[in-house]
Amino acid sequence: MEVNLGSLRTLGIGFQTTFENALTQGAPMYGSIATTVPSSVRSQDYGWLGKLPNVREWLGDRVLSNLRTFSYAIDNKDWESTIDVDRNDIEDDNLGIYNSMFAEMGASAAAQPDMLVWPLLNNGWANLCYDGQYFFDTDHPVLDVNGNPTSVANTDGGDGTPWFLAVNGRKVQPIIFQNRKPYSFVSKDAPTDENVFMRKKFLYGTDSRNNAGYGLWQFCWGSKQPLTPDSYETARAALIGMLGDFGRPLGSVDLSMYVPPLLEGAMKQILNADRNADGSTNIWFNTAKQVMVPWLAVQ
Repeated sequence: MEVNLGSLRTLGIGFQTTFENALTQGAPMYGSIATTVPSSVRSQDYGWLGKLPNVREWLGDRVLSNLRTFSYAIDNKDWESTIDVDRNDIEDDNLGIYNSMFAEMGASAAAQPDMLVWPLLNNGWANLCYDGQYFFDTDHPVLDVNGNPTSVANTDGGDGTPWFLAVNGRKVQPIIFQNRKPYSFVSKDAPTDENVFMRKKFLYGTDSRNNAGYGLWQFCWGSKQPLTPDSYETARAALIGMLGDFGRPLGSVDLSMYVPPLLEGAMKQILNADRNADGSTNIWFNTAKQVMVPWLAVQ
């Protein structure tokens, strides 16, 4: 192929199309556990996560809630992926491998939110959330019906393979994916660019700005106990009975279980079998959605 402005423009459009097709055809999973929040600043503050008051009967004047102030922010990070195309490969029409590479670039960009979101669950016993406690903890501070501090758990501990039960459909979910700038395709392929003139390399890449952090711990239960009907019952009862500040029932009944590949069989036995091993009725059949998450295998 002759290397000129016309052929380079056609080549760049082809690479971009391959990238964008893979980007848009990806099947990310993070949306079921994470709220996507558009961001317009370098660091987004989420102190408001602790300011969720309860309603009361209006008798006399309004009562100003003395809500606690928290400090929690998610800093956006820069991400990029770049492929260099050798001029000799263009001249020799040796471009087949590059189409596969740009498809993989698009697939990688599509999967990047999953790579940020799901490890946050696995690390929830060691990372802090908005209230200053570990995301999975036994002593999250909550105000009881009289406004007095009390401790609430969203984990039963353990030391095995982590699994999770979460509430579906809330406006603020357990994880926040913060999107400052979506992935876009960029190129540096003018014949006069330094990378071309000095190294005969045409550069094509993508970049974005985003990050992920913790949302509301009240909507997720994390366990490292063996995944059994008893441990599932414990998690389910805790999430359904979860109270917000001032004794407000959170009304969480639509649940999903998230497991790594290693626990898929145990999850199906609890939620997908209509009979137990002894032939008795499985009372937990179809009581939560089943989601096997490959990203949870990454510790």
